[in-house]
Amino acid sequence: MKAYDLVELASRNLRESLLRNGLTTAGIAVGVASLVAMLSLGVGLQELASARLSRSGLFDTIVVSPRRSSRSWDSEEQNRLRGMDTFRSLDEQARREMEKIASVVEVQPEIRFVAEVRLAERSRVTTVGGLSPSARDSDAFENLQGKFFTNPVAPEAILQIELARDLDSREPASLIGKELIVRYAERQSLPPEESGGTSQGNALEEGDEPEAEEYGFTLVRREQPLRIVGLIEEEPFGGLRAISRARVFIPTQLAEQLNIVESSDLQAAVRDAPAGKAYATLMVRVANPSQVTAVQETIDQMGFRTFSIMDATRSLQRFFAILDLFLGIFGSLALAVASLGIINTLVMAVLERRREIGILKALGASDRDVKKLFFAEAGAMGFFGGIAGVALGSGIGLAINIGTRIYLEQRNLPPETVWSAPPWLMGAAIVFAVAVSLAAGLYPAMRAAKLDPVQALRYE
Repeated sequence: MKAYDLVELASRNLRESLLRNGLTTAGIAVGVASLVAMLSLGVGLQELASARLSRSGLFDTIVVSPRRSSRSWDSEEQNRLRGMDTFRSLDEQARREMEKIASVVEVQPEIRFVAEVRLAERSRVTTVGGLSPSARDSDAFENLQGKFFTNPVAPEAILQIELARDLDSREPASLIGKELIVRYAERQSLPPEESGGTSQGNALEEGDEPEAEEYGFTLVRREQPLRIVGLIEEEPFGGLRAISRARVFIPTQLAEQLNIVESSDLQAAVRDAPAGKAYATLMVRVANPSQVTAVQETIDQMGFRTFSIMDATRSLQRFFAILDLFLGIFGSLALAVASLGIINTLVMAVLERRREIGILKALGASDRDVKKLFFAEAGAMGFFGGIAGVALGSGIGLAINIGTRIYLEQRNLPPETVWSAPPWLMGAAIVFAVAVSLAAGLYPAMRAAKLDPVQALRYE
């Protein structure tokens, strides 16, 4: 039987029982719609989570810290580190080496310190953090009131809205443009003659020479005037970095120039640390998130501890994979019910068309031709049901997005898209519907092919 004749005969048979075949096709459409709606919801939630994390500026960032000051949950690594006598310092030389690694865009220290801020007659003790120019793309600055820093060393500040309300509860936005005084502790190195001392702190006896210390600094209280240029409501970087919990933000390069005392300085003061500035943490930003793993391995080989959000998202990806699996299973249940309708429809067609099948066989149609005819009818119902199901599922998803947007706007929250149906998912849903329909038509097709033409022609 030629393909043209097969299609024409299958189309005629479907049109003759239009109501029954239409209801069967509608059942397939409902099954495909439920499958598309559930899987698209899982895809949309995954894209939403990925987009939020991407805008937080964490996917392309590697946190680098010295091994000596790091804790490890890996017992093997703890034992290895315990046996090491020397640990490389996270100093300026290490920073320059990281800047030369391919794909690295910037290497910035994470500076956070406690300071007193004063505005007019009000003063508060709070935390100040440094922000690099790339932080402008963070999601926290999407609703920035005012503007970002003019340049990397500008004496400007961005306040967290809570601190702004604390300084001016009536009109926080009026603080933009005003001067804020920040009082902080500056680190100043001691001259060699003042940094000496005995290792036990005992008094020197006559004739003893003081032991030279390799490290020494003093604290000097300083004040830095800053112009308030903006206010933010959300914590930068999704609240996942140490500086995210700061309430005043200044440019990182400005914070470096102020030479502020940090916790790493105090840690180094009680250790056999070399003279000079050492960083507690460096933030290494790469050009593309796909290059994070390679850069992370390179820095590990340099002798430092690294962490990236990619390490944490492995469990997140596993969660969404399991979620998609269960959503697909539940969505396929309706399609499985629809396949029973296909079996019922085609079995009834076999009983009703026994005489027609007998005539076809008497005219020379083979068992294979009869099977092809029933497979064509089942595939046609699956194809048109799949198209209708994709359209219905898209309508359901559109309604979900509109409802979610209205719900969030009523609560003064930014709108989000929670349902997303990529083209590959729609195409796969149609192919899956056709495959299920063909599988459902297998039994009726085999039953029709086994009919004896003599007995079929006698059937009334």
